[in-house]
Amino acid sequence: MAAAAAAAVALTLTGCSGNAASTAGGGGGSKQIKVGFAQEGAESGWRTANTKSLQEALGSKNGIKLTFSDAQQKQENQIAAIRSFITQGVDAIVFAPVVETGWTDVLKQAKQAHIPVILEDRDVDKADQQYITSRVGDDFEKEGETSCKWIADNFNGKGANLVVLEGTAGSSAANDRTTGCAKALQGTDIKTLDQQDGNFTRAQGKTVMEGFLQKYGNKINILYAQNDDMGLGALDAIKAAGLTPGKDIQIVTTDGTHDGLTALANGEFNYVVECNPLLGDDVAKVVKDVVAGKKVDKLYLAKDQAFDQAAAKAALPTRKY
Repeated sequence: MAAAAAAAVALTLTGCSGNAASTAGGGGGSKQIKVGFAQEGAESGWRTANTKSLQEALGSKNGIKLTFSDAQQKQENQIAAIRSFITQGVDAIVFAPVVETGWTDVLKQAKQAHIPVILEDRDVDKADQQYITSRVGDDFEKEGETSCKWIADNFNGKGANLVVLEGTAGSSAANDRTTGCAKALQGTDIKTLDQQDGNFTRAQGKTVMEGFLQKYGNKINILYAQNDDMGLGALDAIKAAGLTPGKDIQIVTTDGTHDGLTALANGEFNYVVECNPLLGDDVAKVVKDVVAGKKVDKLYLAKDQAFDQAAAKAALPTRKY
């Protein structure tokens, strides 16, 4: 499992896109491909690793000249960056959408300028799929379902109470993980006491967990945090309340970062489902193929895995993020 966790992202073919650009470039010739990358923010350890992976892959080693923008988790900043890329006449635009909706106008502008748009990590809603050439990311719904299946397997029939730290409201990661979790818990006697937006950050994860503890106290048996950072923030709140994380309140998270797996190895988390952030090489390949006029798939999914305590201990020595 450790070897698989550290390996490059394995891609799964799930569709085809016929919207390849005719712009010159291709990555191997004398002309550099101009790419604009609008990252949604820097809210977590996962996002930091994701940004680094993209910046390294979308660089001169692949014949790419990169213009980077950090939207600081604000959609208006990301839209402004994409419009700037269009004005600059880049060959391709890559972005991780802050939220699913609200992109139609700017995506139409990119299409009218004949600039292909490749999503990395998160997705846009169905109405805007027509403007997207390809997406490289993770299966968020499956991650949520896998996380909460562990909860169902271990707590169904015990009258357990669950609280949920959700990710950024309106993001595809939060929406899909919530859907997947609900599927896994359907038909169980596990009661969801509360679920609130922790914005995928450690600080807000702590704040929201403090509120849960004040409201429900020792009624809480399980926490599902939709990313490691929120779970790590919740650890501080649980400890401050005089409780033992991993025992008094069992914790399941999604991401599989080094810090998250360390908490799992130490017994403070109980189960972690991976969301691989190392998407850069695969995004770069899609960009080069699209610019070269080659047909690409509509969706590429990273291969994720799940960790118990033993698997976390085995993976940590070679963990890349």
